[in-house]
Amino acid sequence: MAGVLTGFAIIGAIVAIGYLVGRLRVLPAGSDTALGRAAFFVFSPALLFTVLADADVGQLFSALLPVSAAAAVLCLVAYALVARLVWRRGAAESTIGALGSSYTNANNIGLPLAAYVLGDPALSAPVILLQLVVIAPIALTVLDVSTSGRLSLGRVLTQPFRSPLIIGSLLGVVIAVTGVELPDPVVEPFRLLGGAAVPIVLFVLGLSLTGQRVLEPGSGRRDVLLATGLKIVVMPIVAWIVGAYVVGLEGAELFTVVTLAALPAGQNVFQYAQRYDRAVVVARDTVLITTALSVPALVVVAALLAPR
Repeated sequence: MAGVLTGFAIIGAIVAIGYLVGRLRVLPAGSDTALGRAAFFVFSPALLFTVLADADVGQLFSALLPVSAAAAVLCLVAYALVARLVWRRGAAESTIGALGSSYTNANNIGLPLAAYVLGDPALSAPVILLQLVVIAPIALTVLDVSTSGRLSLGRVLTQPFRSPLIIGSLLGVVIAVTGVELPDPVVEPFRLLGGAAVPIVLFVLGLSLTGQRVLEPGSGRRDVLLATGLKIVVMPIVAWIVGAYVVGLEGAELFTVVTLAALPAGQNVFQYAQRYDRAVVVARDTVLITTALSVPALVVVAALLAPR
């Protein structure tokens, strides 16, 4: 678990630096919004393009994909039903919370964890593919339509092609599937831009904490707690049940899929919330709390399922 703990320590340090910079007022007001937009439109699409373009096609569409999909969809739907039918949350707010309960940090933590603990960084690629090519287009369409107030068939159908995150992901999958070898002068600028995505998103997360407390009254505490419980407890349990008893996974494959399900909510959830200015505090608190709780969750998963 040394690699996991090291990864969490690095993430915590960057968030703390962002918080310190915000407290010291080093940057002008609104810097978190500007940096967040830069990450959404430039840095994160570049990162996702290079990650998916380098992935092995066989691993992208392995047996881990349907198990991860089942666990994510169950938690997403469970949250959405409670938020919409019981708490009467708006469509955008319900979408952000549902993402927090099911959208795994497969990039920032998943990649290093897959490398250091599971032995192959590409093992997180199926989860990245699921989230960016299936879940994200649906969620961003709901967010776009519900915040713009305009609903049309053309807008819904073209939304995936107006999102830089989805465009970058789809292009990466096309490169991986076709086996095209891009020359260094073409791909290296994307690698450099993508390298800035993770630290900037984490830095902005720290900036957003300035002057606010986690789980502050009136900030949507029960939304955060529901999303956190689904993400850290329910999702890995569902992945284990589906993987072991439905798909028939065992050994290293079962350990891998449950480990990936126990990862915290991804920073992309906060990024989407900030971009559409909906449920920003809920997204922020969910990301922070699940990140802290995923450490003991991963230790339990390793103790029970790690191949001996």
